[in-house]
Amino acid sequence: MADKIATRQAYGEALIELGKEYDNLVVMDADLSGSTKTGMFAKEYPDRFFNMGIAEQNMYGVASGLALSGKIVCASTFAMFATGRAFEIIRNSIGYTGANVKICASHAGITVGEDGASHQTFEDIALMRTIPGMMVVNPSDAVATKKLLRQIVEIEGPCYFRVGRAAVPVFYNEEDVITLGKGNLIRDGKDVTIIATGIMVNEAYEAAKTLAEEGIDVRVIDIHTIKPIDEEIVIKAAQETGAIVTAEEHGIIGGLGDAVAQVVVKNSPCKMAMVGQQDTFGESGKPDQLLVKYKMTAADIAEAVRSVL
Repeated sequence: MADKIATRQAYGEALIELGKEYDNLVVMDADLSGSTKTGMFAKEYPDRFFNMGIAEQNMYGVASGLALSGKIVCASTFAMFATGRAFEIIRNSIGYTGANVKICASHAGITVGEDGASHQTFEDIALMRTIPGMMVVNPSDAVATKKLLRQIVEIEGPCYFRVGRAAVPVFYNEEDVITLGKGNLIRDGKDVTIIATGIMVNEAYEAAKTLAEEGIDVRVIDIHTIKPIDEEIVIKAAQETGAIVTAEEHGIIGGLGDAVAQVVVKNSPCKMAMVGQQDTFGESGKPDQLLVKYKMTAADIAEAVRSVL
């Protein structure tokens, strides 16, 4: 396991690399460029960076106009303010028009930590999944962040790209293949499958190692692209292992768990459990302590696996 790096840091570094290759790449921020790491792009390409101030709705409206004029736009703010405050603008000005805007939102989930319940969004994936044509991507680590950001910049159309505040283990190697729309088999197993997304992929892998010591053979899958979801890998898991546990740093309502359940119930019904925010708000605290309190650790995933077996 390599060092811990926040996915928002990897996002900032990736923007600089992409800026060299795409002279029509424009980056925007809502007065949070230090936190979202878009300030790194601003220093390198000041003529292609726009700080729109604390005006998220206006930012995404302008982003749509720039995109429809031929620009590739990565527009960033905290996930709560992007998907919550600016939802209607994103729906109508970006989703409905199919504008080439990448909504790159940071500080999602419980690991926002000390900023507390007002900033910890567990609804963002659910909201973005409901917008027709909106791709939803939630990378697990710094390597996945850079690889997937490049891919969404290379394709036409709107995308919600979710990164986090806290430093998390670098799970992937640079040579690993990570492809939009395709789940990654992290560990094979025959008894049960854990399907995880974002920072919970590492927790799922740690849970699988613990369960192996108990004689439970666990398959682990990283679903970084939640929409469109890789139905093939989900159906195969349901058919071959007969039980699925989903794990996400998001509410269990409308997130990865629901997306997987929709695939399973239509194609190969099996027993399921969902690890995530259980229809509650968060609170201020250290990220690691909050993950324990709200039962989103490797130990909690392991317990959920035991419950479905």
